[in-house]
Amino acid sequence: MTAVAEKPVEKLNAKEAASELQRLAAEIAHHDERYHGEDAPEISDADYDKLRLRNEAIEARFPDLVRDDSPSRRVGSTPQARFGKIRHRVPMLSLGNGFSEEDVREYLGRIRRFLNLGEETEVAVTAEPKIDGLSLSLRYEKGRLAQGATRGDGAEGENVTANVRMVKDIPNHISAKDFPEVFEVRGEIYMTHKDFARINEKQIQAGQKVYANPRNVAAGSLRQLDPAITASRPLHFFAYGWGEVAKLPGATQWDVIQAFKRWGFPVNPLMKLCRSADELLSHYHGIEAERANLGYDIDGVVYKVNRLDWQERLGFVSRAPRWGLAHKFTAEKAMTILEDIDIQVGRTGAMTPVARLKPVTVGGVVVSNATLHNEDEIGRKDIRIGDTVIVQRAGDVIPQILGFVPEKRPKGAKAYKFPDKCPVCGSHAVREVNEKTGKVDAVRRCTGGLICAAQRAERLKHFVSRNAFDIDGMGDKVIEEFLSLDLIASPPDIFTLEKRKVPIDELEGWGETSARNLFDAINARRTIALDRFIYALGIPHIGETNARLLARAYGSAEALRDAMRLAARGKEEEAHQELMSHDGIGPIVAEAIVDFFAEPHNVEVFDKLLSHVTATPLEAVRQSPVSGKTVVFTGALERMTREEAKAMAERLGAKVAGSVSKKTDLLVAGPGAGSKLKDAQKHGVEVIDENEWFNRVGA
Repeated sequence: MTAVAEKPVEKLNAKEAASELQRLAAEIAHHDERYHGEDAPEISDADYDKLRLRNEAIEARFPDLVRDDSPSRRVGSTPQARFGKIRHRVPMLSLGNGFSEEDVREYLGRIRRFLNLGEETEVAVTAEPKIDGLSLSLRYEKGRLAQGATRGDGAEGENVTANVRMVKDIPNHISAKDFPEVFEVRGEIYMTHKDFARINEKQIQAGQKVYANPRNVAAGSLRQLDPAITASRPLHFFAYGWGEVAKLPGATQWDVIQAFKRWGFPVNPLMKLCRSADELLSHYHGIEAERANLGYDIDGVVYKVNRLDWQERLGFVSRAPRWGLAHKFTAEKAMTILEDIDIQVGRTGAMTPVARLKPVTVGGVVVSNATLHNEDEIGRKDIRIGDTVIVQRAGDVIPQILGFVPEKRPKGAKAYKFPDKCPVCGSHAVREVNEKTGKVDAVRRCTGGLICAAQRAERLKHFVSRNAFDIDGMGDKVIEEFLSLDLIASPPDIFTLEKRKVPIDELEGWGETSARNLFDAINARRTIALDRFIYALGIPHIGETNARLLARAYGSAEALRDAMRLAARGKEEEAHQELMSHDGIGPIVAEAIVDFFAEPHNVEVFDKLLSHVTATPLEAVRQSPVSGKTVVFTGALERMTREEAKAMAERLGAKVAGSVSKKTDLLVAGPGAGSKLKDAQKHGVEVIDENEWFNRVGA
C-alpha cells in the first residue's frame, strides 16, 4: 500500500486525491467482479466498506475530481446486455384465492374429502401474510447462489441473477453444514412504505414522475439491466417456499421455514401454525387489523397444509396447489362518476361493456375503467351514464361496479341500450340459445368472425401472449401496428416476417437492433410445448387446463387435428366418443373444439402454422411404469379417494379417462365395479385392483 493510501483524507492535496481516486476505482471494480461476478470475494465486507467510504469522503472533499468510472456511480459487475430466460425445474405456480370465511372452511373441507380424513383427524395449516411483491426463485448449488429467476409464466422466468446478488437480504453463500447440495429457495421481493416514500420524494425533487406503488418499484428495480440501479434501491426479501431440492430439512412446512431462518433467510415473523378453521380465521383477522402498521404491503394471508406428505398427495389442479389458499382481504371501495360505456370486442366476438370512469384511487391504485360484465348485469343494476357509482377493487381483480347512488342520479338519465351491431365491423350481434337448456347466453357476440378487425387483433394478441407463444417485443401496440400496415393477418404470418424481408427497421420507432431482437424472439418460439400451441389457437372454452389435458390425451398436434376432424362427422363416431371419454372434457368443450376443426379456414391456418412451428409433446410429470398410459378408475377405492387417484395417476405421467375404450391401457377396479369392467373385458383391457396399482407404481 502506498503512503498516499494511508494518508487521512483531510490531508490530501488535489494531485494526491486524483491518484487515490484512480486507485480506489480500480480496486473496488476488481472486488465487485470477484464478489458479484464470480462469487469469490477476496476481502471481508468490512474492508470492502472501508474502500467505498474512503472513495466517498475524497469525492465529497474534491467534487471536481469525481471520475466517470467512479464506484459511487456504479455497483457490482458489468451490466447484463439483456435478460435471458430460465426454465424452472419445478414450476412456480400460483395459489387459488379465497375471499370469505366460507371459502376457508370449504378449503379445509376439500382437503378432508380428498384425503378421506375424518373430523377427528387434525389438519394443521400454516398461515402467513401474503406479500404484495415480486415472486423470486433462488437456486443454490453447494451453498452458493447460482441462479435467480422471476416467476415469469410459472414455467419460465427472467434471469435476474446479477441483480439478486445486490439485495442485502439474500445470502450469496450458505455455510450451514445441513444445507443441501441443491436447494431452490422461493420467496418475495418487496419494498417498505418508508423506502417507497423516500424514492418518490427524490423523484419529486428531480422533477420526475412519481411511482404508483411499492410493488411496481420493487419489480422494476429487480428487472434493471444495470445491477447498479438494483443495488441503489432498498429491496427486501421474505422466503416462504422451495422448488427443486436435493433433500428437505423436515417433514412439514413449518420445519422447512424454521430451517430457512436458521440458514440466514428472512422469514415472516407473523407466520403461525394453526389447527382449526377458527384459529386460521382468528389469525387472519389479527393480521388484517395490523395491516396498516406492518410497514410493507400485503393483500391477504396464505394458508398451506403443514404435512409435506399430504401436500404430495393433494397435488395440483390447473395452475394451483390443492394444499394452498390465498385468503384475500376485503375489497376496497370508492365512489366516482360513470362518464361513458364502451363496448370491447374480444377474440371470440364477445362484446363486453366497459365503464369509463372519472379517475379515482381505490386501494392505492388509480382506477379509470371497470367491467360491467354483460348487458343483463347493466339492466339488473340499472347503471346509467352520468350515475355516481360505487367501485370495488380486490387485489389484482379487475375493478367492478357494485351499484349506483340513487340520490345522486342526474335528471333525465336514460336506461342504457346495449347495441345489436358490432361497433367495429357493423355485423349483427346476437345472443345464442343453448339447445339443451333453452337458456339465452349472457354474452352477445359479433357474427363477423374473421372479417371483424377486432377479433383478428384480439386473436393475434392472445396468440403471442405470455401463456401462449410468449413472443417478446410483440405486444398489443405492435400487433395493431402490423395489422394496420397489412404485415400480418393470421398467426403463420408472424413466422414469415423475416423471410418476406418486411422492412420493420424502417418503421417509425423501430431500428435495426429492435427489428433484429423481434426476429430473434420469433425464431426462439419456433419450437413450443404442445399445450401452449393448443392454448394459443384461442378456441372458446379451451383454457390452459383443457389445453394441457388435450395435449396429454392426443400427444401431437397432427393427431389432435385428425381426431377432431373425424369427430366432426357425428357424435356416433368413435373419435367423438373417445374425446368425450377424457376426464374433464364435457359437451360444451367438446363442441367448441370439434367446431373449430370443422371450419376449413381454421384447419388451413393450423396446418400452415405447423409448417413453421414444431409443437413438442408434453413430458411426463414423472417417469413411471404408467407414464403415457391411459388409465380408468372404477368401483369403490379403499386406500384413496377417486379424486386423489386421478391426481396421483397424472402426477405419474398417465392419462386419466372417464370411460373405457379400446385405447384404454389399464382399468383399476375396486369393489362394486360395473359397466366399465364389462367394457374392459370386451376390449381386452388389462384389469387390476387397487393393491396391484400401488405395487405397479411403486407407491
